Amino acid sequence: MVQISATDVSKLRKSTGAGMMDCKKALQEAEGNFDKAVEIIRKKGQAIANKRADREASEGAVLSGVSADARMGAMIALNCETDFVAKNEDFIKFAREILNIAIEKNPSDLDELKELKMGEKSIADLVVEQIGIIGEKIELAYYDKIVAAQVVSYIHPGNKLATLVGFNKLTSEQIAKDVAMQVAAMNPVAVDKSDVPGDVIEKEKEIGREQALREGKPENIVDKIAEGKLIKFFKESTLLNQEFTKDNKITVGQYLKNSDKELTVTEFKRYSLNI
Repeated sequence: MVQISATDVSKLRKSTGAGMMDCKKALQEAEGNFDKAVEIIRKKGQAIANKRADREASEGAVLSGVSADARMGAMIALNCETDFVAKNEDFIKFAREILNIAIEKNPSDLDELKELKMGEKSIADLVVEQIGIIGEKIELAYYDKIVAAQVVSYIHPGNKLATLVGFNKLTSEQIAKDVAMQVAAMNPVAVDKSDVPGDVIEKEKEIGREQALREGKPENIVDKIAEGKLIKFFKESTLLNQEFTKDNKITVGQYLKNSDKELTVTEFKRYSLNI
């Protein structure tokens, strides 16, 4: 049997991130051939991935960030099975590295992001390797981005929820952060009333009509009641019309106008795990 030195094991561990014993066994199986040992560890990751494909990866890390010029922001979710792994520094570091690649390369969608290289390997391959190293189902489950005159990101403590907000022009760091935190806290469905999809509006009207009829209201005023409930929905569920969380006497839209009458939000993204 080929003698495997501690130096060889350490080198393989540094290259792959796999455990010491896994590296030693891979080197033994490869009869000391380093490249073959790397392939063995990669195949082990794929085998574990196949075995755990039906597992639920509902934990993980949701991270967001912006480019150096703050004109592009990206957000990713790297999922795993347990909160223990989600809090692991190496797992969070890996998620951060994926986010940095997304910000640097600006892929069009999740599939394109997975095919981007991180070093010599694709992100998709590295995720499979992490499955072999960690022993849990790992999944790059979400990616989205915003391009705007200014983009701000917010990550809620614990890495379970993150937001991105795009503005039509430059604003202060405090104002941008306040709006990003508003999106995190209040989970609006759209920026403004005009941005709410038609099917959502019709659904809200239908709910309003059904509620009015259950309450015994006359049929001739049911539509008017439904319209009133729709107005309330817009106020509670569209970002610019929501009460500002730091001052409920004004809306988010008014908060922005108080700073700059032309300032508004162009787009936002919000993603959360178990919240």
